[in-house]
Amino acid sequence: MSEPNVNDPAHRQTLLKVAARSIEHGLHHHRASEVNPQDYPAELQVNRAVFVTLTLDEMLRGCIGTLESARPLVGNVAQYAYAAAFTDPRFPQLRANEFPLLNIQISILGELESIRFDSEADLLNQIRPGLDGLLLEEGCHRGTLLPSVWEEIPDKKQFLQILKRKAGLATDYWSPHLRVRRYATTCFESAVAALAIEH
Repeated sequence: MSEPNVNDPAHRQTLLKVAARSIEHGLHHHRASEVNPQDYPAELQVNRAVFVTLTLDEMLRGCIGTLESARPLVGNVAQYAYAAAFTDPRFPQLRANEFPLLNIQISILGELESIRFDSEADLLNQIRPGLDGLLLEEGCHRGTLLPSVWEEIPDKKQFLQILKRKAGLATDYWSPHLRVRRYATTCFESAVAALAIEH
């Protein structure tokens, strides 16, 4: 899979503006803005999984994304920015007066890598705090935590417990069938007010 060049400040700014415009479009039209990937640089047309996190006064206001990369990065940004603002079940839909105060963070996911382990202690020993996003799966149970969550939960054992709970499992649950994969993210963010969105 090709790597999108998201270290380019212009590309990051473009993606942040796409996210902001999609949220603003949602306020007026109740759907994400439509994006034609061909209108954007080739690096942003690469299929890539992404999460969009919204904060208001440094408090979480919505976070939605995908672990699959079956559509272009720029389209995913538009779709999940809208979803984070209006469909995160933990929060009411974003209000118009909140929009100018939002901070938008985009997390672009790298490849999923399986972790092989034979016990919880072995798994904990392999987890890299501050670096690893984790996806945990067990039967129909599934949950993920982004690497940015380490800023709030630096302890590996607690991080794993919260991940289990997010997947709908008990914090002390263990099974030889448990599957854990890790991934890295490239993150960047901006306040909506700093984006100078064109109309």
